[in-house]
Amino acid sequence: MPLINVTNITKQFGSTRAVDQLSFDVQPGEIFGLLGPNGAGKTTTIRMILDIFQPDSGEIDVLNGPMTEEKKNRIGYLPEERGLYQDISLERCLTYLAKLKGMDVSSATKTLGDYLKQLDLYDHRHKKVKELSKGMQQKAQLITTLVHDPELLIIDEPFSALDPVNTEMVKEILQMKRDEGKAIVMSTHQMNQVEELCDRILLINHGRRVLYGTLSEIQRSFAEKDIIVSSLNTLPDAIAGVVKIDPINGRYRLSLDEQAEPNQILKTLINQGIELTTFELAVPPLNQIFIKVVKEQRGEENG
Repeated sequence: MPLINVTNITKQFGSTRAVDQLSFDVQPGEIFGLLGPNGAGKTTTIRMILDIFQPDSGEIDVLNGPMTEEKKNRIGYLPEERGLYQDISLERCLTYLAKLKGMDVSSATKTLGDYLKQLDLYDHRHKKVKELSKGMQQKAQLITTLVHDPELLIIDEPFSALDPVNTEMVKEILQMKRDEGKAIVMSTHQMNQVEELCDRILLINHGRRVLYGTLSEIQRSFAEKDIIVSSLNTLPDAIAGVVKIDPINGRYRLSLDEQAEPNQILKTLINQGIELTTFELAVPPLNQIFIKVVKEQRGEENG
């Protein structure tokens, strides 16, 4: 059963329709990518899920029903804008925020200590929040999102200001939470992180659903009729059914003619004694798909 079920929601501000008949669901045990260009309606959608805004029409079920005050303590929210108290110590700030989520001081202290050590912040716990770097504050904000062990996580640009080492650390935590059965909604513009982490994605533009499904389904729908191969020996100059061969970083991109099929090319290469180590359909990266879809929509609107 989905932990979030959104059905035909619409939200209008004045003459601007921020969200337009949007539907999707988020299942337990998945990282769900909520994507779109600036102004697409992502933040408005998140705020409606969190009951900060009410939809003008449509329905939102969260944790098997309408939002309640009790359910808010079962949700962890990481906003893009940091919301930490700057003039008190990190430890005091995190403890206070954990208490707001219903934790007692003893439980909060133990859990916070574990997270502070895991995220390399333990030695900085007595510093004022404003004395911490942007990356440290981002990790601290993540701790406030996780400390009360929520069933549902909604995280907006979780890798902001993080270096590669800390990015990897945060990714491991998110993957662990997914494996525990948590549902995670992740909004980000970093398509490489979406490709690595997300089980399913929703791309919205002007408040409307544009792409929705698993990453592999979406990539296959945009795949060109090309093949990527690598081999232990040199490819022949001419291969039946292949109109062009391009070397790419130790591999080859084979462009097929209209009648050729990948299985035919594979059989041909094997019959010619080519020892293949890679043979795969050339699927476009998500970033390329994102740009293509958004540009096409803009062209339709301007045309």
